[in-house]
Amino acid sequence: MSADKNIDANISDSHAAAPKAAEKILGVARELFYREGIRAIGVDEIVRKAGVTKPSLYRSFPSKDELAASYLRQYDRDFWARFDESVKRHPGDARRQIVDFLEGVGQRSQKKGYRGCGMTNAAVEYPEEGHPARTVSEDNKKELRRRLRAMAAEMGARDPDVLGDGLLLLIEGAYISAQLFGPGGPSKVVARNADLLIGASVKN
Repeated sequence: MSADKNIDANISDSHAAAPKAAEKILGVARELFYREGIRAIGVDEIVRKAGVTKPSLYRSFPSKDELAASYLRQYDRDFWARFDESVKRHPGDARRQIVDFLEGVGQRSQKKGYRGCGMTNAAVEYPEEGHPARTVSEDNKKELRRRLRAMAAEMGARDPDVLGDGLLLLIEGAYISAQLFGPGGPSKVVARNADLLIGASVKN
């Protein structure tokens, strides 16, 4: 192989390795950030567990704040994928869609190691306005509120905004109470409580 071909091969290998390192870093960061909290985890622990160097982390993520935001953007995509799956399973039935989604929340909340919603946790950790992690979290919650209000209107609620916000409060309560009570706690019946609230709020 010629010298030029060797150089080309090395460049290609370097480019291929960069995304793999970034994926590894993000995977480890996601697990640690979710389980322990973002502020509690330093980059040294992330690179050690990911088996990469600190320069490789900063080549992919300019700062820990950006790594945290990347983790939350991935979390956001996964959150909406689960939400949209519930919507798809029950076309045209907003009530069943939200109950289905909350049945999943209730089931996940009973598992060992469940730490609620990463978005909620990040918003609590970063109260300062404009922080990248808080911005991603706020956008997620604002969109959830918008969707719940729209779904409440589809259900024929007497006051869609009140019902939508009530459902949001139930969801956030499930995320927090699951961390307080663990398996067997009130989060396991969040879907049932949502259905009761909907039933009391829709037009007869």
